[in-house]
Amino acid sequence: MAETAVRLQSLFGRIGLRQMAGPVLILLILAMLVLPLPPFALDVLFTFNIAISIIVMLVALSVTRPLDFSIFPTVLLVTTLLRLSLNVASTRVVLLEGHTGPDAAGKVIEAFGSFLIGGNYAVGIVVFLILVVINFVVITKGAGRVAEVGARFTLDAMPGKQMAIDADLNAGLIGEDEARRRRSEISQEADFYGAMDGASKFVRGDAVAGIMIMLINVIGGLVVGVLQHNLDIGTAARNYTLLTIGDGLVAQIPALIISIAAGMVVTRVGEDEDLSQQFISQLFAKPLVIGMAGGIVGLLGLIPGMPNLAFLLLASALGTLAWQLNKRREAKSAEVVAVAPAPLPETQEASWADVAPVDVLGLEVGYRLIPLVDKAQDGELLRRIRGIRKKFAQEVGYLVSPVHIRDNLELKPNAYRILLKGVDIGQGEAFPGNLLAINPGRVAGTLAGVATRDPAFGLPAIWIEMNLRDQAQAYGYTVVDASTVVATHLNHLILSHASELLGRQETQALLDHLAKDMPKLVEDLVPKAMPLGTLQKVLQNLLDEGVHIRDMRTIVEALAENAARTTDAEQLTSLVRVTLGRAIVQQLYPDGNEMQVMSLDPQLERLLVQAVAGNGENGSIEPGLADTLVRETMAAVRRQEELGLPPVLLVPSNLRTLLSRFLRRAVTQLKVLAHSEVPESRTIKVTSIIGGRV
Repeated sequence: MAETAVRLQSLFGRIGLRQMAGPVLILLILAMLVLPLPPFALDVLFTFNIAISIIVMLVALSVTRPLDFSIFPTVLLVTTLLRLSLNVASTRVVLLEGHTGPDAAGKVIEAFGSFLIGGNYAVGIVVFLILVVINFVVITKGAGRVAEVGARFTLDAMPGKQMAIDADLNAGLIGEDEARRRRSEISQEADFYGAMDGASKFVRGDAVAGIMIMLINVIGGLVVGVLQHNLDIGTAARNYTLLTIGDGLVAQIPALIISIAAGMVVTRVGEDEDLSQQFISQLFAKPLVIGMAGGIVGLLGLIPGMPNLAFLLLASALGTLAWQLNKRREAKSAEVVAVAPAPLPETQEASWADVAPVDVLGLEVGYRLIPLVDKAQDGELLRRIRGIRKKFAQEVGYLVSPVHIRDNLELKPNAYRILLKGVDIGQGEAFPGNLLAINPGRVAGTLAGVATRDPAFGLPAIWIEMNLRDQAQAYGYTVVDASTVVATHLNHLILSHASELLGRQETQALLDHLAKDMPKLVEDLVPKAMPLGTLQKVLQNLLDEGVHIRDMRTIVEALAENAARTTDAEQLTSLVRVTLGRAIVQQLYPDGNEMQVMSLDPQLERLLVQAVAGNGENGSIEPGLADTLVRETMAAVRRQEELGLPPVLLVPSNLRTLLSRFLRRAVTQLKVLAHSEVPESRTIKVTSIIGGRV
């Protein structure tokens, strides 16, 4: 026995009290269905049921979003099961001991049956039925309908929300962990509303069960009292009906509280404040409205025959509240102190200090976009730009120059433009307070708003009001705010101009960073084997074709190995690309070993090889052949994109540089790979032939 006790103690210690609490609670609730309970135990359990319902309602009031109380559907089921078990246990006591008096089933049932309804069982029946109707018809039905609609709209909006998360992730605004957390939250939200829709059916069934239990108890009590205990019909009706009504009220009041909590959870809108804060900040936010309400109530109080004192007291209270709110608002406005303009500095002679260097990256905004970039106002766009630079450094491999932001009154109020070394490379408009709904190609409906195009990728889009966010996501739109629009556009342009942003200073900083871990490798390359300018040109060539330079060790080793053979940057770039082949292919085909590529028709390939042999890699292509090649390539790229495949052209090594430089001008998204750059572990599948009709 001692050994068994030790084993059980060890088992419970490993399981833990928290893990045991749930199963034990359910087992105790189920035990009440079959085991008789004394009146005192019923008093304790009924009190516990009331306390639990109050706790649940207070938690529902304090949460700021439904997912903060994600266990609520399960709580709803457990509390419903607890009430029904208590009904069964109390019914057993009422029918067995009801003939002894009104306290036969405990003091709690007696209090609800005698004190709350004055001992009048007719009034008790009416009150009980009213509570059941309120719970069943109004609150539970409404909460269930809201949960059902919420679940449907949440599921419809999931694709749009997922695309918005992907857009933020690609723009560098969030990391992988944050994106994973948001996707999990979206899934949990859909599960929550679906569970709430199902759990509300339990509450409705509980209300129906309450009515049936009341009828069974009244009829059963009359039969038991008259036939078994020889009571007259009046005494039996009074005893058993009061006990039944008390039992019903003590169960339905907690059920009503739980149903109210369910309604408050599923009808929540907004995630910044709890329900009490929202109630006060929104309902009593406008002194004019409160004052007008007080005036109307005061006028009603002056009508003869009305309860004048009550109306006038309430009107005075509303008027006082309106005056206090208005006074507080004026006090806040008075805190803004006008700052006297500083005296104009004395004009000085021109100097070299007046020659300001041109910013490598610049962002100019109209005056309505200033709050997005103002540090004093905690501008959202500033944080997003910092995230863009960090993500660019992590993915591409070097730190881009800081973005210098300034306002420009010559721009439209909502306009912005992005500058590279003082030259405009992109512009657009953003509307703070509105949302941009981007059509990814397949949407289920149209929205009211201002039609436009996404400035980054040119997709059709609509500027919509904030309250249309859920509807737009349900239709399948990708919905982003104004700061995200500007940040995504900036990120796209930085990636597109990555080679131009890599200057001598950035190249030297990149080498200095590499030298901290591999000083000998850097020393042997620059300046011993090649000048810094050649290394910069090779890196720019790689960036021009979208190849990341994160693996600087491999790049520097390849250059050091081949620097004695050639000093031509183009040839060195080709040699480096072969060394980086595995990484280049992985960047284009991250999943699987099969590469689905485009290829050249053998006849066209021979013509191009002859052109290269006669003119070198920098030679030209005959105009007629060039037009046909561009036309056929564009058609093949379209077919690849329709299949959801990356537009990659696989060619012989001696043609790669020529075709990449020539075709990239017409088909910017095309990537040209050489056969020598493909790892042996990869399988090649040709999906399209270019030049079959040349």
